[in-house]
Amino acid sequence: MATTKPWRADAGGLSALTSLLIVVALWVGNHGVQQTVAGGPDSLTALGRLTGLLAADLLLLQVLLMARVPLVERAFGQDKLARWHRWTGFTSFHLMLAHIVLITLGYAGSEHTGILGELWDLIVTYPGMLLALAGTALLIMVVVTSLRAARRRLRYESWHLLHLYAYLGVGLALPHQLWTGADFLSSPVATAYWWTLYAVSAGAVVVCRLGLPAWRNWRHRLVVVRVAAEGPGLTSVYLHGRDLPKLPARAGQFFQWRFLDGPGWSRSHPYSLSATPHGDLLRITVKDLGDGSARVAALRPGTRALVEGPYGTLTGETYHGGQVVLLACGIGITPLLALLGDLPYAPGQATLLYRARTEADLAFRSELDWFAANRGVRVVPLLGPRADRVSWLPAALADHEDGKALATIVPGLTTAHVYVCGPDEWTHAARAAARSAGVPAEHLHTELFAW
Repeated sequence: MATTKPWRADAGGLSALTSLLIVVALWVGNHGVQQTVAGGPDSLTALGRLTGLLAADLLLLQVLLMARVPLVERAFGQDKLARWHRWTGFTSFHLMLAHIVLITLGYAGSEHTGILGELWDLIVTYPGMLLALAGTALLIMVVVTSLRAARRRLRYESWHLLHLYAYLGVGLALPHQLWTGADFLSSPVATAYWWTLYAVSAGAVVVCRLGLPAWRNWRHRLVVVRVAAEGPGLTSVYLHGRDLPKLPARAGQFFQWRFLDGPGWSRSHPYSLSATPHGDLLRITVKDLGDGSARVAALRPGTRALVEGPYGTLTGETYHGGQVVLLACGIGITPLLALLGDLPYAPGQATLLYRARTEADLAFRSELDWFAANRGVRVVPLLGPRADRVSWLPAALADHEDGKALATIVPGLTTAHVYVCGPDEWTHAARAAARSAGVPAEHLHTELFAW
């Protein structure tokens, strides 16, 4: 979880709340309350209008949350934005379903017709409703594939591709709202508000999801220059680019990568920098997880790479010296290794706790030895199989309480900045251990690559 400055979180929450209050105020100004308290079919129609307006507002806020706006990304981090994106997405979806049901019931009651007949009449006779039906079907597909059970069965790149249809779903709903939505056109203020919100949302996607990545790829032109094995199933890729000092990437951040090496190039993967950006070179390190990442080991020098980013707040932006502790598990070593080369700690102030199953699974041994010898980093391997309980410790140490064990391994932990990266369950356990050991929330830096 990225550390967020309180005022930024407050400003973001206040903006979202203000947006929803404006929507309610516009509905009230268009006689929404009077129609609701009047009872009968008109009250159902009025409530249907309100749920539809709130659904549309949250849907557009959801688009803004994941539009990759750099200022928003730096303020909150991907993991927090992803959680908010999911919450607003599911809430807007449920409100959309309520809108469909209430509007259908209200119209059927006013016209004294059957519910299914009225629904069919709405779809085939009202302007823009066929497009809205197609948009609703796309949004249902996105919601279904976003359920945890479905996500576990999908590869990341497949889920990501399906998820992009949400943009088309939102776009298909727009004509219906403008042609038949009285609350969108009830006053100049309402019209200006909705057009502004749509324009800002669409503009953010076009500029930040399409324009900015296109500009950076044209400017920096990343090319693979070397591929090296680092350990079992672990591969580092070295890339050369133009004007890389002007690429706003920091140690600990990640990019979405596409390698132009043949079929499948269009599917992006999130990979972290595993070394501090230096001169005209970048390095990423990838673990073969069976999701297309195995292709990285077969990359050839000269292969072009397309990137989106950088993203992530697992950086040294708030660290200015003093004790620092890094907890890595598995492929989580990659951003933390980059941080070891970037953070301004003095000899003896840095401790790396590195969780792995066996000695052979410890990657970057020569680099870690260099950091130990030249920068005084204390490297503590934690080897062995998983514990029988949820813990950041290996099975051999699982009889110790997580927080006390961490405090024992790292004396003076409560004054340190702590960086954590690894699989989701392990990261949650390590974060909980650090908090129970007394690490202040503002000194605890984690970022989950959940989707």
